[in-house]
Amino acid sequence: MILIKKKIYTGYLVVAIASIIGCDHIKQHINTGAEEVTDNWAMLSFEKADSVNPVLEPGAGMFMDPIWKKKVAWEEKDVFNPAIVVKDNKVFMLYRAQDKIGLPGGTSRIGMAVSTDGLHFVRNEAPVFFPDNDPFKQYEWQGGCEDPRIVEDGNGLYYMTYTAYDGKVARLLVATSKDLMHWTKYGPVFANAYKGKYLNKWSKSGSIVSRYVNGKIVATKINGKYWMYWGDVFIWAATSDDLIHWAPVEMNAGEKPAMPLKNEALNLPNLKIVVGTRNGKFDSDLVESGPPAMLTEQGILLIYNSRNIKSIGDTSLAEGTYAAGQVLIDKKDPTKVIKRLDKNFMQPDKPYEITGQVNRVCFVEGLAQFNNKWYLYYGTADSKIAVAVRKGN
Repeated sequence: MILIKKKIYTGYLVVAIASIIGCDHIKQHINTGAEEVTDNWAMLSFEKADSVNPVLEPGAGMFMDPIWKKKVAWEEKDVFNPAIVVKDNKVFMLYRAQDKIGLPGGTSRIGMAVSTDGLHFVRNEAPVFFPDNDPFKQYEWQGGCEDPRIVEDGNGLYYMTYTAYDGKVARLLVATSKDLMHWTKYGPVFANAYKGKYLNKWSKSGSIVSRYVNGKIVATKINGKYWMYWGDVFIWAATSDDLIHWAPVEMNAGEKPAMPLKNEALNLPNLKIVVGTRNGKFDSDLVESGPPAMLTEQGILLIYNSRNIKSIGDTSLAEGTYAAGQVLIDKKDPTKVIKRLDKNFMQPDKPYEITGQVNRVCFVEGLAQFNNKWYLYYGTADSKIAVAVRKGN
């Protein structure tokens, strides 16, 4: 999610601290220096599907909201930042949608749209996940439920990490489902870790390490634990035994933070930074997890999002540009970076990516292996959803 990330730097941080488609459909190469990369670990050569993008725009659906107790145009403002599941030879997109009432950014709910070709989607009339009069309202209302990421376990149960925003603090929560329509909420993922000391800390963007197998994204243990990358200034790690209760990975005794100033600013001085920001590059201002991390033979491939500040970062990018990068992490030590792209592999260059609720944004969040291709879904300017396609496995 990008609206909240933007607001971290403009006010909220203060609060947080106190059918198979042919090649002719694919026309525009995603940018930037892939030719310079000789390593075969990264997923490159994605092409934006110009003939269909954006694949989803704000809609006119109405929904009887259980808290407002009235019908709400729940996705009339913006749609963006989707999770993707391949199921029954279809692509299911669960996406963030905003209304125009309440807080300045409205309330976010999670809608569903379904596609038989990965490019053309039919949406549900009502959201499938939303704030309700339940024990989790305290975390989800009035900002809502944002930015889902979905994996499944070995039994086919789906686990969704999502951000709940109460208007002051963003928290990472988790829910499960057997059918993607009906969900059981479990609340904040860090509620029980270290006697609850991270419960009320700013947390979001949970990317669970998984194997991508025949279209499925299956959470996979490493060294007896599930692993997750999370965070939206730096990327940290967390571990779990059950995919519901998570513990952030802290530094060892005597270990010093790699980037203490930002770490202390978020009041998270004990956390071990896995992926930090870099001066002089496209990811100079913040980094944030993208789709579920991919466990490969070479390591853990994490596609991530970033924000650039020209004075300390890439001077060729406009101020505040959100672009996407990739990093390879050691699968024997999931806190150790092995390799990292020096240049972004996707940046905003289309009108709908440049102008919107937040300008100059490509925010990647959903990755699908479908019909012998890879589909990468992303939010554009916090306003619409687009897709880029890569051939082959």
